[in-house]
Amino acid sequence: MKNLASKLYNSDNKVPLTHLVSAKLFENTLKLLRLLFPEYLNDEIRSEADLITALDLSKDSLCSIIKLAGTYPEEIANKITQEFFESLESIRSLLLKDAEAALIGDPAARDIHEVILTYPGFLAVGLYRLAHQLYHLKVPLIPRIISERAHAKTGADIHPGAVIGESFFIDHATGVVIGETTVIGNNVKIYQGVTLGGKSVSKEQNGSKRHPTIEDNVVIYSNATILGGETLIGKGSVIGGNVWITESIPANSRVYHKAETILVGSEKGK
Repeated sequence: MKNLASKLYNSDNKVPLTHLVSAKLFENTLKLLRLLFPEYLNDEIRSEADLITALDLSKDSLCSIIKLAGTYPEEIANKITQEFFESLESIRSLLLKDAEAALIGDPAARDIHEVILTYPGFLAVGLYRLAHQLYHLKVPLIPRIISERAHAKTGADIHPGAVIGESFFIDHATGVVIGETTVIGNNVKIYQGVTLGGKSVSKEQNGSKRHPTIEDNVVIYSNATILGGETLIGKGSVIGGNVWITESIPANSRVYHKAETILVGSEKGK
């Protein structure tokens, strides 16, 4: 046992220290997302001064984690954190458009407050937008920690490297997969179980466009699978449930899966 412990403890694999604070990081990210909508935090945020204090605490916490993730000197970590916080106003604007898209796209949504407070799809997109900004700033590891924790919490697996436009709505969220090099336009709506993935590729293709492009005003229904970096779904198209697509689809197309129904029943008289 001593030999095993010695080999494990003295392993040459140097792991970044960020994993030690991954739970704290995710809780901080959830809190930051809530702070973008302080109108729902009346018990915590009673004044503008309270909000400033909460944002400052969140900023300091993130900065310390960024230092660990990239072993950055303090000056660089501060610069990255400042750039990230300067982007929060535009992220909030995007999220309000996402919430409005959910309200318009889901007949069950009573008002925008219900969307922001309860919809897992909105939460998944909100956490993605924060993680994506950190990914854009080339912060290592942290965006993936956020996205994988978001996956566990919401059921939607959105890689922080994906590029997603305005007014994006995921209905139900469960089982959605959006790969790293996916590009999604504006006013796109997808349902549960949709995969925007890559075909089987070699490790050498890492960094290349491996996932599909979805243009504006597309609707993709549940359990559709769209694969490949050269696959483009043209604007205004509707992709039906359970469809498997590996080739581009022209604009304003309607693609449906026609399943064969086989009735298996007992023999007559049994």
